[in-house]
Amino acid sequence: MSNTFIIAEAGVNHNGDINLAKKLIDVAFDAGVDAVKFQTWKTELLVTEDARMANYQIENTLREETQFQMLKRLELSYSDFILLKKYCDEKNIIFMSTPDEEQSATFLNNLQSIFKIGSGELTNIPFLRHIACFGKPVILSTGMGYLSEVENAILTLSEAGIPLSDITVLHATTDYPTSPSDVNLRAMTTIENAFPGVTIGYSDHTLGIEIPIAAVALGAKVIEKHFTLDKTMQGPDHKASLEPSELANMVSAIRNIDRALGDGWKIPTKAEKLNRNIVRKSIIARINIPIGTLISADMLEIKRPGNGISAARWDEVVGSIAKKNYREGELI
Repeated sequence: MSNTFIIAEAGVNHNGDINLAKKLIDVAFDAGVDAVKFQTWKTELLVTEDARMANYQIENTLREETQFQMLKRLELSYSDFILLKKYCDEKNIIFMSTPDEEQSATFLNNLQSIFKIGSGELTNIPFLRHIACFGKPVILSTGMGYLSEVENAILTLSEAGIPLSDITVLHATTDYPTSPSDVNLRAMTTIENAFPGVTIGYSDHTLGIEIPIAAVALGAKVIEKHFTLDKTMQGPDHKASLEPSELANMVSAIRNIDRALGDGWKIPTKAEKLNRNIVRKSIIARINIPIGTLISADMLEIKRPGNGISAARWDEVVGSIAKKNYREGELI
């Protein structure tokens, strides 16, 4: 039984400030997650200068600007990420960052042992091949995707040399925040059944912590969740993120679910074995039964404790011959 791998998605919630990014690392470490993840890009390589913002970005930032302008404000330098990687190492938490274009992917190859591919790149075949050339495990988000697109992405990674056992597929809904009615957690099971050999997980953009906890109960082995220092901060993702106490509560709940899922064998636990004789019932003499008597059902009753002949053997006892004298109330 292994623990769920929990990724605290800092994303761009540092607002372009490396000091805020370090504070986010502190929060992630204190919450007990496995990894903290950022996003790395060079704006000029990612988006055209006149690309419009998504509706949720406009609503959450309260700004009217282009995607280029927004991303440029939020962009951290490569040297910043080197410092963040070092800080994560000092804190003993796994550093991750999602590259949004090939140059940044090549840069990140020297900083991380796992590559997370965002939903926006699900159909970006050249980019998938570029990531695969590093030969490292891949976590693939599938927001906005059809199952056929997921299949093509997995096939692309596999043909480029990534074994299925090194591919984790995250079900996701690309909307910030996501309405529970749009989550469709059962699609995670569909992915698992469609692509044997891959690991499944869930990247969550809903408000609160209930949905990722439910995803773990359904079989997710990886959970990714946005978090922030303060939901009221200005930025595209703060509103759909967890605050520090909420992140810690989610981690605690998921660890409890991990323990509760167990190994699947239906056997009494150690604690239950101590209770069996107290809670279970035995066959008892309802009346005095002399030795040699043909025992009938009306001579017997079933009561606690359970350290006599089990009630499960009722049919064996009824119709048998008493081999000793039984007093009323005595265990048979």
